[in-house]
Amino acid sequence: MAKTQLGARVDSEIKQLAEARARDRGLSLGDYIAILVHEDTEGLRQRGLVAAERFLTEHQDVFDEAEDSDRRTLGAHAA
Repeated sequence: MAKTQLGARVDSEIKQLAEARARDRGLSLGDYIAILVHEDTEGLRQRGLVAAERFLTEHQDVFDEAEDSDRRTLGAHAA
């Protein structure tokens, strides 16, 4: 597939974050942005967010119990 140049103006902080994330993934900034756009337009990101929300909803009680247990344990040591 032929590549074309794309220009965009963003805050320097956003640019630094994007460059760092691209570096972390071993990608060029252009390839990283292309992947983000591709994932967004194919709905991958949204499906991931929906799956994460469903997981948290289904298992919230486990997280609540763990948090309550931590509070009780920390409270017992503080006395």
